[in-house]
Amino acid sequence: MAAAAAAKAAAATLSAGVAFAASSGRAHAGLIPGWSSPSPAPGAPPPSQQPPEPAAEEKRKARNDNPRTSSAGFDPEPLEHAVEVLDEIEKKTNPTEAKKTFDYLKKREETRQAEFGAKKAEYLSEAATIELERSRTEYEEKKKLAQTQAEIKSQVARYQDELARKRLQSEHEAQRARNQELVKMQEESAIRLEQIRSKYEEEIQELRRETEKEKAALAQETNRLEKKAAAEARALELKLSEDVNRRMLIEQLNAEREKWVEAINTTFGHIGGGLRTILTDQNKLVVAVGGLTALAAGIYTTREGARVVWGYVDRILGQPSLIRESSRGKYPWSGVPSRAMSTVTSKLKNGSNLGKDGKGFGDVILNPSLQKRVNQLANATANTKLHQAPFRNMLFYGPPGTGKTMAARELARESGLDYALMTGGDVAPLGAQAVTKIHQLFDWAKKSNRGLLLFIDEADAFLCERNKTYMSEAQRSALNALLYRTGDQSKDIVLALATNRPSDLDSAVADRIDEVLEFPLPGEEERSKLVKLYLDKYIVEAGEKQGKGWFSFFRRKPQKIVVKGITDDLIREAAAKTEGFSGREIAKLLASVQAAVYGSTECELTPAMFREVVDYKVAEHQQRRKIAGHA
Repeated sequence: MAAAAAAKAAAATLSAGVAFAASSGRAHAGLIPGWSSPSPAPGAPPPSQQPPEPAAEEKRKARNDNPRTSSAGFDPEPLEHAVEVLDEIEKKTNPTEAKKTFDYLKKREETRQAEFGAKKAEYLSEAATIELERSRTEYEEKKKLAQTQAEIKSQVARYQDELARKRLQSEHEAQRARNQELVKMQEESAIRLEQIRSKYEEEIQELRRETEKEKAALAQETNRLEKKAAAEARALELKLSEDVNRRMLIEQLNAEREKWVEAINTTFGHIGGGLRTILTDQNKLVVAVGGLTALAAGIYTTREGARVVWGYVDRILGQPSLIRESSRGKYPWSGVPSRAMSTVTSKLKNGSNLGKDGKGFGDVILNPSLQKRVNQLANATANTKLHQAPFRNMLFYGPPGTGKTMAARELARESGLDYALMTGGDVAPLGAQAVTKIHQLFDWAKKSNRGLLLFIDEADAFLCERNKTYMSEAQRSALNALLYRTGDQSKDIVLALATNRPSDLDSAVADRIDEVLEFPLPGEEERSKLVKLYLDKYIVEAGEKQGKGWFSFFRRKPQKIVVKGITDDLIREAAAKTEGFSGREIAKLLASVQAAVYGSTECELTPAMFREVVDYKVAEHQQRRKIAGHA
């Protein structure tokens, strides 16, 4: 009984173990060999990762990969083995043997289960390795796919870049072809335009040559008519003046002779008893009064006649009315002793006209290069006169007050020529007489034995362009007269023109100029010399020349100016401040200093007074420039 109970218990335990083994075999059929569970296909995911099949599909068809299992997947082998074990146990009648057999079977089953566990662990490790390998393979595939895609993208980019370069190159080639075509068209157009321009230029030149020929012929005819008219006018004027003067002189002389004869006869006829007869006889008294009246009338008539005769002589032999200043006397015989004395004195003193700078130009202080040029012109003019060669005409231009007139006067003196000054503003008021006066001026200038430098200041006043609308006919005639008298090089006259506006001169006047000199504003060194010069003239030597003469004893002597502290540094300071001043403005500045000194009580010049006057005049100069610039 006890053995049967033990056998039944062992059978139950074995049944439970078989059932567990069967369930474990179904769960791990693919991992434990000998079981009927299907093994997973190579490369397939483990059962936990395989997607579950649809339930409807399982119901329709039960999958059986092991032929030893049923259609539902049940493997009967473990159960059969358990039944065999149970039968073997039941065959054992001895409980001890049955128990030993059971223990043996149990141990064998446990060993088998341990083997199954070890194999399960191996299969799990292999599954993890397979999963890792699958992940690595998938990563490698993705990496290769990414590399392949990157290569494809780079190839696409290179292809697109190649296409873009080819497209740009083709566009550039097309643009270059268009540009070449455009340049070719422009060159052809330029050639056509140049041909048209050359054609028109030739036509214009031809028309211009024809016009110049006609103009030259017209100018020649006009010049001939003008010369003829001028000659006829001069001849008529001379004839009329000679006839009128002759008649006036004859009438005056006859009247004077008759009056003097009558007066003398009447006077000497009644001298014997005139007084007594006159006092006693009323009629004779009346006759005496009439005789005295006739005598007075004769004296008056003689005086007026002498005045008319002298006016005629003055017009023929005297200085022309256009001359403002001249080194020649008013008449040929006037000033001969004084000129001879000055010539002898100059030769004895060996150049006493030398200025303070030692260059022979008196009060004229110029820029060194301009001074050198003026000296060369003076020497050339002197040698020209010595060799009887034609003189050269000159043009002086520059701002006002820069020494043009003084340089011309000293140039004539150094050259040994006479000097005459006229201004262009005196020509316009003469009207129709301007032509006659200009001819008289040149005729008078030709009479100089030494040669004459004719200086025309403000020359642009009547020598401006002839196409000016405001230029009168008389001014044009005067300009033409001067051009006529200066058409050829002269051996008697040096024409020197001075102007502030050289661009306004007529082109024909400019054509007669041989030497052009610019007179700029003085630099600092020249201004310093000018300040010294006029300081000596207006301050240091003030009043010295006024005390000479016969009446110097009866005149009140001017007070001497006392100069204190005026050093070379102060003079250089004044020269630096007076930038932009002309020589005339510097002379006026020193004249203002003189006036300030005479206005003071002590009559002395101090550095403070000198600086004050200089600063005031500099500010005044700047104000004038500002007003001129605004105007």
